[in-house]
Amino acid sequence: MQQPPPYAPQGGAPPPAAMVSKVEMTISCEGLRDADVFSKSDPICVVYNLEGNKRREIGRTERIDDNLNPKFQKQVIVDYHFEEVQKLAFHVFDIDDNNNDVSKADFLGKCECTLGQIVSSSNFKRPLDYLGRNFGSISIQAQEQGGMQKSVAMTLKGVKLDKKDWFGKSDPFLEFHRQLLDGSYALAHRTEFIKNTLNPNWKPMKINTRRLCNNNPDTVIRVECFDWNSNGSHDLIGEFFTTLAELEQANAGKTFPLVHPKKKSKRGYRHSGEIVVETLTVAREYSFLEYIQGGCELNFVVGIDFTGSNGDPRDPSSLHYLGGTTPNQYTQAINAVGNVIQDYDSDQLYPAFGFGARLPPTWQVSHQFSLNGNPSEPDCHGIQGILGAYQQCINSVQLYGPTNASPIVGNVAKMAREALHQQQAKDYYILLLITDGILTDMDQTIHMIIEASELPMSIIIVGVGNADFSDMERLDADDALLSIGNRKAKRDIVQFVPFRDFKNGLPDRLAASVLKEVPGQVREMYNDILRVPPLYQPFNGPPS
Repeated sequence: MQQPPPYAPQGGAPPPAAMVSKVEMTISCEGLRDADVFSKSDPICVVYNLEGNKRREIGRTERIDDNLNPKFQKQVIVDYHFEEVQKLAFHVFDIDDNNNDVSKADFLGKCECTLGQIVSSSNFKRPLDYLGRNFGSISIQAQEQGGMQKSVAMTLKGVKLDKKDWFGKSDPFLEFHRQLLDGSYALAHRTEFIKNTLNPNWKPMKINTRRLCNNNPDTVIRVECFDWNSNGSHDLIGEFFTTLAELEQANAGKTFPLVHPKKKSKRGYRHSGEIVVETLTVAREYSFLEYIQGGCELNFVVGIDFTGSNGDPRDPSSLHYLGGTTPNQYTQAINAVGNVIQDYDSDQLYPAFGFGARLPPTWQVSHQFSLNGNPSEPDCHGIQGILGAYQQCINSVQLYGPTNASPIVGNVAKMAREALHQQQAKDYYILLLITDGILTDMDQTIHMIIEASELPMSIIIVGVGNADFSDMERLDADDALLSIGNRKAKRDIVQFVPFRDFKNGLPDRLAASVLKEVPGQVREMYNDILRVPPLYQPFNGPPS
């Protein structure tokens, strides 16, 4: 039984209401235009917010190869403001390169509407406009985030599935769909496919119950098993229907026969194989705000690049120049990120380090030194304390090199490991690393990041200047977890952005971009890796 908090605020005030609601949009299309000559289109849907004559991308789905009727698994999340008319545009493209660059893609159609129209419809469906003509359709299901969350963790296997391939067996994968109010179904989860087997063992999966069944244990769930084909025309092996209530009651080893709807009326037909539940647990999932309100603090740490490629700090062209009317990019990045995180760190003490400079009096190169000159107490008081120490440091060290970041990443990982030993959701570390070029010790840094992926920490990397940062994108593992050799990260903890993408914008745009993944990383750490509840439950008012 969880212990009550050691103290609780008095007065019985209710917890503050959420400023906005989050809405998840699940998108599918039918009858898309075929823009490819020798295969089908490879569609992706990009969602824009329309403000006057301007549009701003707010999210996009994954790309699905060779499919004119895609059901996208990756949802697009948008803030919902009841008091505003929020105009959205859904653009569907045929993507033929691995970079998902829509500027080089074939346009398949668009739909413009308001978020209010989507959320007020159980199954919003509209034609896609292609050059003034209707060509295919788009369906959007919206679901509000919120409330107590749970997740289903399970491992499934298939037994004696039907053979679908002429020269092999089958390449099976599963799809889970939740039933909507109008009787249609929305995709909730898709497993990986396993090559050439009739007895697949899928990887352990975890599905949020809101996505799986809208938190209703009696909502019908349709599970389909397909044979994967490279051309996108996957063959149905069979399906079964269940509910979360039935799954929760299922003992290990329970089987579900797969029935093909076109075969079930045939004489002598039993099923097309079976799906076996090997393990299944339903667990409480806590939100980012529940952890923050439950006593988790975000500890801000800064690492600054003092290598010679930044240029002589006395030269106005230097990235470390302090004499201009506009703060340099290092200062702007520290301000933008720090001003957000400081609200979540009660002591306002921030360790701040530099790397790649020669230090007096010996003028030896250091790959990690305290900006305030005190190795045993590197904390700076407040964001202004960091900036003051940075400005003083610029005038006392010699910029040199190389650009080695692994020592600082390793040092913050050491701090996070000490927090991990508490076995509590108490201290989470966020390292802001600002550099003007590609890391010289890339492999060592990757090893450090993989090690840190099991620890309560996130890494934000801001690239300043005009260097080619394409190699740095490798660290920002949005599509596949970071790996090197036979080592693989447990989770994605790095967010990288070039400062130049926000040079002419407001600082809050930079902060929003680099911090957007932090809440999810915090939730994943404490829900999935450490598996602990908030330190204490926020006070919810007096007992009734």
